[in-house]
Amino acid sequence: MASQKKISRFDDLIFDNRFLRELPADPETVNNRRQVFGACYSRVLPTKVADSQTVAYAREVAELLDLDSDICGSDDFTQVFVGNRLLPGMDPYATCYGGHQFGNWAGQLGDGRAINLGEVVNHRGEHWMLQLKGAGSTPYSRNADGLAVLRSSVREFLCSEAMHHLGVPTTRALSLILTGEEVIRDMFYSGDPKPEPGAVICRVAPSFTRFGSFQIFAARGEIELMKKLLDYTIRTDFPHLGEPSLDVYLKWFEEVCRRTAEMIVHWQRVGFVHGVMNTDNMSILGLTIDYGPYGWLENYDPNWTPNTTDAADRRYRFGNQPQIAFWNLGQLANAIYPLIEQVEPLQQAINAYKDTFEQGWQTMVAAKLGLNTYDPAIDNELNTELLILLQLVETDMTIFYRKLALLVMAVELSDEALMTPLMEAYYVPGQITDDYKARLGNWLRSYIRRVQASGIADAERIKTMNAANPKYVLRNYLAQLAIDKAEHGDFSMVNELLELLRHPYNEQPGKEAFALKRPDWARQRPGCSMLSCSS
Repeated sequence: MASQKKISRFDDLIFDNRFLRELPADPETVNNRRQVFGACYSRVLPTKVADSQTVAYAREVAELLDLDSDICGSDDFTQVFVGNRLLPGMDPYATCYGGHQFGNWAGQLGDGRAINLGEVVNHRGEHWMLQLKGAGSTPYSRNADGLAVLRSSVREFLCSEAMHHLGVPTTRALSLILTGEEVIRDMFYSGDPKPEPGAVICRVAPSFTRFGSFQIFAARGEIELMKKLLDYTIRTDFPHLGEPSLDVYLKWFEEVCRRTAEMIVHWQRVGFVHGVMNTDNMSILGLTIDYGPYGWLENYDPNWTPNTTDAADRRYRFGNQPQIAFWNLGQLANAIYPLIEQVEPLQQAINAYKDTFEQGWQTMVAAKLGLNTYDPAIDNELNTELLILLQLVETDMTIFYRKLALLVMAVELSDEALMTPLMEAYYVPGQITDDYKARLGNWLRSYIRRVQASGIADAERIKTMNAANPKYVLRNYLAQLAIDKAEHGDFSMVNELLELLRHPYNEQPGKEAFALKRPDWARQRPGCSMLSCSS
């Protein structure tokens, strides 16, 4: 294996901007808001700022780009990844796409506050797109300014990396940089705008292409342009499928369906709620993308959504995410239909989502319970009863599953004795009635018998459960505490959480305070329980 080459000068980064080279550009070069037709992207420059400061960077992402650690602590790093300095080979642009928002077609959307700097090629030959979020307006910004504030940037930076280390497919985040300038935002669209610190994050992914990237061209009847984009996507991101053809289009769509299902299974496993699963926020690579009003399910409630915009209908609630992903894939199928012109093979491909999700969900549930296999005849009832119990009393999902691994495997113990390891998971112990104790005790004994019948050793059960059930997640209140400090110039908690979340399944002695359930003060606090699409 070749040793990794470390880059100590930014000018040594190698760029290969295939997207620009192979797809049509917007002929208009003036950066004004407009409808862009017949093009996949518009060239645009980041807005320069005067007083930038690096808050944090992710060393693992820097390693993907072959960047030496010394250069990541330099002022040059800050200037490049806030958008002040363009490197040789960078050719910034914003992409055109559309999408369904909350179930309704929204027309052209596009990169309204994201600017792609270019594709870096690392020493392994991997292509990584560098994208600045919050670096200024683009032709797709509509009535917005293309900027981002520190609070939302902290949340996206930390969550991108937290999700990766949890094993969830995701885009990555290289850096979080303060611009030194203020941005006016109305956090809850309540008529009370105020200035907030501005920030830019650098997001990294093989591609930021979305379902909506194809939808916009289908909606406009620009079928040949959609075909060019799909052919390009297959050749660059799915080369293992072969050269583009009708058969390969169907294979591609089926793989997108499978990747999406695998991603959603992981969301459900760790209790992640995306909050805004519009089709323009769905990656064709099956990556979690666009961390806006997301949240972590703390007390188990399948009807919870963190997005205040979705408070009435709860379309994007936790329990509805698998169905929404399926619906979104249906919209992608509609978009590419003109290239297929056959319903049945598209339907067969989309059925791969259902099959993959069901198989993945069963495997996931088995792992969370420490079982070696999932037997629907037995385990459907076992799991259904558990999910009912988690809702009857306000129960912290993350803590409950993690502590379940500590259960003493003895059916003869009393209800209270069996429950002892789980008590930290309950928010309101007074809700635990005698009837609840008896029902939970019955479930725990059924679970113990199921484990014993499986023949799995207790040490193996615990190992399996601790690998599926994280001890540490980016709880909403922890992110808010880090934001509070960062807004006052103290970045220590941002970096402390970044380090903590690198090892979410490890015990990490001395860090137990970060694994505690949500405190009462955070129950209704903005940023902890309520979020909006504002950034």
